Amino acid sequence: MTNAIDQETASGRHRPKRAKTVWTAAVSLLAALVFSGCAASESTATPSTSETAAASSTTSEETITDTAAAAEEFMAALSDEQHEQLVHAYDDESKTTTWSNFPVTFVSRVGLNLDDLNDEQRAAAMKVLEALLSEEGYETATGIMGGDEFLLEQSSSTEDSLGQYYIAFFGDPSATEAWQVQFGGHHLGMNATLDGSDGSITFAPTHLGLQPAVYTDDEGNEVQPLAGMYETAFAFYDSLTDEQEAELYQGSDVGNLACAPGGTCSYPTGTGIAGSDLTDEQKQLLLDVIANWVGLSDEETTAQALAAIEATLDETYVNWSGATEYDMSQGDGVYFQISGPNAYVEFSNQQGSAGADVDGYTTSGWGHIHTVYRDPANDYAGSVTQQESSGMGGPGGGAPPGEAPSGGPGSGEAPFGDSEGGPAENG
Repeated sequence: MTNAIDQETASGRHRPKRAKTVWTAAVSLLAALVFSGCAASESTATPSTSETAAASSTTSEETITDTAAAAEEFMAALSDEQHEQLVHAYDDESKTTTWSNFPVTFVSRVGLNLDDLNDEQRAAAMKVLEALLSEEGYETATGIMGGDEFLLEQSSSTEDSLGQYYIAFFGDPSATEAWQVQFGGHHLGMNATLDGSDGSITFAPTHLGLQPAVYTDDEGNEVQPLAGMYETAFAFYDSLTDEQEAELYQGSDVGNLACAPGGTCSYPTGTGIAGSDLTDEQKQLLLDVIANWVGLSDEETTAQALAAIEATLDETYVNWSGATEYDMSQGDGVYFQISGPNAYVEFSNQQGSAGADVDGYTTSGWGHIHTVYRDPANDYAGSVTQQESSGMGGPGGGAPPGEAPSGGPGSGEAPFGDSEGGPAENG
């Protein structure tokens, strides 16, 4: 699992390490505030709602209430100008154009950049995310963010916006009305709509990506935030008979996302194997795959989303291309698509590093992941119609005309390896 790079070139283009990792500092401060508060007194005073959010909610109602409370506490720490940047109208169409796999240099985000917040404000912003997500979901999100910090500090890329993430609210935070949390940056774009009027939470659309897929944190631990996607996908693939595999498999070339983050989607379907041709056990394995995206929050929200998807699983199709064995030491990785009335999932390994190579780490193929999750029946909880984002010279955040991103045609991955930090001529 190595990517050889020219050491002299890499060292010449390497940026100094950031003095403080933003999201790590926020998480550390959050823990310090909670634990110091516990140590300061043995009183039985009831902690605030957002302080108890660290223990993952189990119901949608709890998540909605806790997230709204954490959002109110975050807003209370902001200036009037910051508040205006953070909160937008619920039906503002910019919510559809400001999430992307690109670094923030190439596709502008709305809201507040965590880099522009002080330590307490960053901690409060992360408490919103912590209240919204399950413990596992929070680890996934912060693991993706950690991977981007790793790229910023260790890779040959000169793109200094790596590791930057934004938070925005669409609608006023509420435990009784609909509003949306948008959180993201490079390789992360979460759009979570919480509606207290009917107790629903939807994460469609969401982009989860990573580069490298396996990296080492500051404590020397190996981190692989999206390992569950590989593990559940291959558990499903390995359950198939030869006849089923023949229906599913589309060839050795790894496919690219048909519905890139930040773009409109026609939800292609009908290719591969139909859910009606799967056994009950195989259907459960397929739901386990989908849970990587719909299972980011509490148990009830996850169960409700999976139940709706299961109800139309017979009409859902799955196709696959690329590797047929889970072996990250060989081949170019995999692509799979799950497309049905209530869920659209794509997973694609990118066939290029986009100029972000790290000696000793795989930053393309198996090591460079793009995914998208959408709900054809309920994107943005039906609040607005998707508009094409614009970045890198075209709709959907694609590369300038005549210049394909290094991730491959249609990959939506910006090449960011030139000496000026902008798009490279050939990725």
